[in-house]
Amino acid sequence: MSGGLVALLDDVALIARLAAASVDDIGAAAGRAGVKAIGVVVDDTAVTPRYVTGFTPQRELPVIWRIARGSLRNKVVFILPAALLISQFVPWAMAPLLMLGGAYLCFEGAEKIYEAFAGHAHTPRDDAEKLGTAVHEQQMIAGAVRTDFILSAEIMAISLAEVAGEPFFSRALILLVVALAITALVYGLVALIVKADDLGLKLASSRSPMLQTLGRGLVKGMPGVLSVLGVVGIVAMLWVGGHIILDGLAQFGLAGPAHALHDLALGIGHAVPFAQHFLEWLTETLGSALAGLLIGGVIVLALHARAGRSSASGGH
Repeated sequence: MSGGLVALLDDVALIARLAAASVDDIGAAAGRAGVKAIGVVVDDTAVTPRYVTGFTPQRELPVIWRIARGSLRNKVVFILPAALLISQFVPWAMAPLLMLGGAYLCFEGAEKIYEAFAGHAHTPRDDAEKLGTAVHEQQMIAGAVRTDFILSAEIMAISLAEVAGEPFFSRALILLVVALAITALVYGLVALIVKADDLGLKLASSRSPMLQTLGRGLVKGMPGVLSVLGVVGIVAMLWVGGHIILDGLAQFGLAGPAHALHDLALGIGHAVPFAQHFLEWLTETLGSALAGLLIGGVIVLALHARAGRSSASGGH
């Protein structure tokens, strides 16, 4: 009897060790997958604050929380199951679906630039000051979650590619860990950015002269930081959208644009060896953003031309 109990305990211990090893393996794989997607994570962090600025301080964190919940729902409820099923049964469909999302990002970025040059640009801050209603808040959150969906799909696709060789259920667990960790990281950073001026006010009223100086610096500097992030967010949408489309074209045999940009980046990097990697990254980023601007510009002009024709026909 005692021998059977000892054997059972040995089996339980073995199962526990195997489970712990599996957890460690999943954690390590999730870490590797998340690192691969870090560029899009930065973009997501830059894009989101533009949907939050302009609300009253009391509404900022609740709005961020609602966007974060929408982002997690995007990843876990929609993107993760779809990505797993597509990669398992119709892997060829992943690229065109991502390209459609990339085209939407290109349109979003190009539309903001078009509005700025057309002289009727408006910002989330302007809208919030004019409206400030629950309906408007919901509209801003819906816009943020919609944009997040494309960025989240890119993050999950990059992560999935990194663990494509894992068994199906391991892939599912790894992607779930990535979804939870990256959502917490992105929206934790967004909350810090958006609430930095409130922190500055508290520091400015402290007794320490050093903390007072830091607090005043935060209060004065954050409007400029948020303005810069607004521009970075637009560029990020164009960069990610352009990159998705160039990469998708390459997968379908139209690799010329992607190869030309890659060769240009290598040439510029080799010309300045001490900054080679940075210049290669910068060239590919700006090239992808330019491609995104061209693609998005075509969509914007086509939509505005169609709207103009509709207005003209309606007037007659």
